[in-house]
Amino acid sequence: MTAITAAPDAPSPLTQARWAVSDTLVITKRNLLVWMRVPAYIVFTVIQPVIFVLMFRYVFGGAIRVGVPGGYVNFLMPGIIAQTAAFATFGTAIALAQELQKGVIDRLRSMPMARSAVLAGRLVADTGRMTITILIVIGVGYAVGFRFENGVLPAIAMVALSIVFGVAIATIAAFTGLAIGDEESVQAFGLIWLFPLTFLSSAFVPIATMPGWLQAFANNQPVTYIVNTMRALALGGPIEANLLKSVAWLAGIFIVFAPLAVRAYRRAA
Repeated sequence: MTAITAAPDAPSPLTQARWAVSDTLVITKRNLLVWMRVPAYIVFTVIQPVIFVLMFRYVFGGAIRVGVPGGYVNFLMPGIIAQTAAFATFGTAIALAQELQKGVIDRLRSMPMARSAVLAGRLVADTGRMTITILIVIGVGYAVGFRFENGVLPAIAMVALSIVFGVAIATIAAFTGLAIGDEESVQAFGLIWLFPLTFLSSAFVPIATMPGWLQAFANNQPVTYIVNTMRALALGGPIEANLLKSVAWLAGIFIVFAPLAVRAYRRAA
């Protein structure tokens, strides 16, 4: 007689979720180790925003008049922090494009692990990297005169908002990195849209100083709403209107680009 062996039971959804989290943490650790061992990544993600702080603080700070407590350095730092969060996503797009070109993503996906772990691990690692960079930038800002004027809880909320903003931009970066798949093209594309979006906003100068035709754009784009909310949290002032618009923009970015990033990841196989 031939023995009949029962098929093993499929793992429960809870077990599958635990495996996915475990695999994601393994990929996260791998990505963080790569970041710490490649000096170019550290220079781009940490040293560059520090240079921006020092340059704007001491080169342009004396020429720009703003009506906020503490002067230009307090006006500047929320914008620098938002820019740091956005620019940190260059690393997301470039790393995914590199790994796609070199076949690393295919090799990882061929292993017995959750298929979502590669993309999720990249985003978690880059969120951690971005958080560290933001805290370093805040420390440098304090060294050159920046101060939170609105208490501890609003300061924490400001940092949290900047991180959520960075994660939202990271979903765009993940989509472009996987969809374009070429490191140089990804870098060029990032410069085309991300630099104008951050500089043509309220991040570094009052929008009222811009030409009228440019004010229409600067007043109605997501970076301005995010920076204005962060500035109000850091220094005090009206928050609700800009916060609601910020949440709407962030939700829209996640709704549109998170599925696009997942779709591009699936097609990258």
